[in-house]
Amino acid sequence: MASPLRSLSAPTLLSLAIAIGLGGCAGLPDQRLANEALKRGDTALAEQNYRQLADLGYSDAQVGLADIQVGTRDPELIKQAEATYRAAAETSPRAQSRLGKLLAVKPNSTEAEQREAEGLLKKAFANGEAGTLIPLAMLYLQYPHTFPNVNAQQKISEWRAQGYPEAGLAQVLLFRTQGTYDQHLGEVESICKEALRANDVCYMELATVYQKRGEADKQAALLDQMQRGYSAGTVPAMRVDTVARVLADSTIGKPDEKTAQQLLEKVAPAYPASWVSLAQLLYDYPELGDVNKMMEYLDNGRAADQPRAELLLGKLYYEGKLVLPDAKKAEEHLTKAAPTQISAHYYLGQLYRRGYLGHPDPQKAVDQLLTSARGGQNSADFALAQLFSQGKGIKPDPVNAWVFGQLAQAQGTPQATELAQQLNDQLPPEKRAQAQSLLQREQQVRGTTAQNALALQTLQEEKDGEDAPL
Repeated sequence: MASPLRSLSAPTLLSLAIAIGLGGCAGLPDQRLANEALKRGDTALAEQNYRQLADLGYSDAQVGLADIQVGTRDPELIKQAEATYRAAAETSPRAQSRLGKLLAVKPNSTEAEQREAEGLLKKAFANGEAGTLIPLAMLYLQYPHTFPNVNAQQKISEWRAQGYPEAGLAQVLLFRTQGTYDQHLGEVESICKEALRANDVCYMELATVYQKRGEADKQAALLDQMQRGYSAGTVPAMRVDTVARVLADSTIGKPDEKTAQQLLEKVAPAYPASWVSLAQLLYDYPELGDVNKMMEYLDNGRAADQPRAELLLGKLYYEGKLVLPDAKKAEEHLTKAAPTQISAHYYLGQLYRRGYLGHPDPQKAVDQLLTSARGGQNSADFALAQLFSQGKGIKPDPVNAWVFGQLAQAQGTPQATELAQQLNDQLPPEKRAQAQSLLQREQQVRGTTAQNALALQTLQEEKDGEDAPL
């Protein structure tokens, strides 16, 4: 990497020289140090170095700083990230790419912002920036009213025909967003085998495919290749973590929790997020450890400011299965997790709905559960249907109850199906048209919200899988 000093103007160099003279060489900001710190999960050190160079106008550091802000999933910090990207976008194609991606997944974005995102992504792509086609495809998919003459699938097919490597990954993402992933496992495997060397997110996709198919031999070979890559420094710890979580996920296929544990233990000391993954593993599979070990992992995660640690700890105090129940502690930890962890809103909603803090608070319950439901947690719909049908502390509303009952059926549980049928029978005929209209509007809101969330996750996964921060 060229020295960052070469990119600085004469006045900036003078300012830097003065800073060095006053503070000594120990305070010199270091881009390479920031990059290496970020790779091993030390965001605090990375941010410190990026920020110093960013304040001096160094565009690569501005992008690196904004990447960290996006990675927090904190709405306020994401706003700051947008401003930081804009500051660098005047001169940096990479910043243009990042800003375009962020605008593409911005909640409640305007049509002007959506068109700006398209322009930025196209410009970045023309300048040779990788990772622009996936968010561009998502943009077309999410906002057909803004781009009525563009078909996302057709665009992806054109890109694949033109031989652009990332077009295949755009196709995989489209399968995920459309809910057709399982129908295209063979194509996902083919795409990701070809793209594996260029994009490590394919380790997670291939692990998912092999897990769903129960192909143990292929899975073992993939894991061996990934671990060799990790040892060589070509596969980041974050990717090992995500693959381990695939192995432990019983909803994907037969879990391999012991292998997941081995992988996580290997990377956790250098990648703090894996402490939380280990704690979650012990929660899901108690035979792998004990409560004390799980709490130790959570303490490590909280020390590293991992919101998932707060979520799991709040859940433990809410459930009271492995620790003594404590509604106040549950609320405290869940509130800390809520800005970035959608499940936290569900548990907060249940706390308020059930009166665990002393008395029910139906309005708070509705607010939290609705946020959770729109974020993709189907169990929140079931809770909302119950709340509006039972009317405990709130006026019963058969229309709202019916809408959430219909949405709750996506859980596929007998309880949800039975409740939906009961609410359907109770809905007055004269209110059915109103209920149908409300259901359609809610489904539209959720479609965009879910796609935004997935696209933002993909943006972050893509960034974290790169050789160095952008």
